[in-house]
Amino acid sequence: MKFGFFTMPSHPPERGLKAGHDFDLMTFRWLDELGYEEIWIGEHHTAPWEPHPSPDLLIAQSLKETKNIRIGPGGFLLPYHHPAELANRVAMLDHLSEGRLNFGIAASGLPSDWQMFNVDGMSGQNREMTREALDIILKMWSEEKFDYKGKYWHVTKGDEMFGFLRPHLKPVQSPHPPIGVAGLSANSDTLKMAGEFGYMPMSLNLNPAYVGSHWAAVEEGARKSGRTPDRGEWRMVREIFVAETDEQAWELSVNGPMGRMMREYFLPLLGQFGFLEYLKHDPSVPDSDVTAEYCAKHNWLIGSPATVAEKIEKVYADVGGFGQLLVSGFDYADQPDVWRNSLTMLKNEVGPKVAHLDPSNKAVAAE
Repeated sequence: MKFGFFTMPSHPPERGLKAGHDFDLMTFRWLDELGYEEIWIGEHHTAPWEPHPSPDLLIAQSLKETKNIRIGPGGFLLPYHHPAELANRVAMLDHLSEGRLNFGIAASGLPSDWQMFNVDGMSGQNREMTREALDIILKMWSEEKFDYKGKYWHVTKGDEMFGFLRPHLKPVQSPHPPIGVAGLSANSDTLKMAGEFGYMPMSLNLNPAYVGSHWAAVEEGARKSGRTPDRGEWRMVREIFVAETDEQAWELSVNGPMGRMMREYFLPLLGQFGFLEYLKHDPSVPDSDVTAEYCAKHNWLIGSPATVAEKIEKVYADVGGFGQLLVSGFDYADQPDVWRNSLTMLKNEVGPKVAHLDPSNKAVAAE
């Protein structure tokens, strides 16, 4: 079992943008020092609780303040970027990273973002735009010349001009940085895309009973291209908090920043979309019962090192195995020591207890 980090980034609305940015950078330095594998940084434009619109700004700065950890957007919302410009920006980031960059993509899911960018997400336009944008980006990195006339963009990579002007930017990683895609719904188009093209699938922090269906979407996509998907590439995002005792972990998470974010933002947001069912361990549970306390009991991985290790084992068995557990980021800027301690205990005390969990180990996967 490997450990990484996925952050929206989430900060309470009263947190200044620079203060939140600086806390994220500090967290990334800790993760690098502790030996975490990777960091994924989200993009949002109209959510005060998810205030960072430019993951590449945070990535560029964090690359200078870390040494080994891989970093990437989790992901760029492709409908909101011109694909030729983004291809060049990602290529430049890859050079700055000296090959530590991951390239996460997403189709976007906030209707307030759709409204601002005039994207019809209800009809699936955002998903169409995502596929077209990625197609163009990959051509920008792999083909010397092309004239792409799509439904949403027209991009021409033509002949050299005046003997010295030409599109020239390509990533340092060949053929490109590893691509990751995040998925939410059971029939996720992005997770099907991951399976079809061999990208890294990431399941967002929902009930394990529901997330288990995500692998079916990956497999469905893989069948289209004759691929065999690798569960070792599957990332699972979870709310995690580790403390000396179960009681301390409950207090610092449920009654701390994690619980506040769930009560004031995440649960009301999912309720507006009719998505609270994604958090239920049993479909018969009333929506009114899906509280922060309910999520902590049924979905979160919180407790002492021994308790968290047991919960990871159960999630792993419930979904059939996965390769990397991504800690969901929260704003503990007012209590940085307890957040650092949780990340440290997860890596150093929980990690050895679940090191045997490896999808390539058929004996473990079959248990």
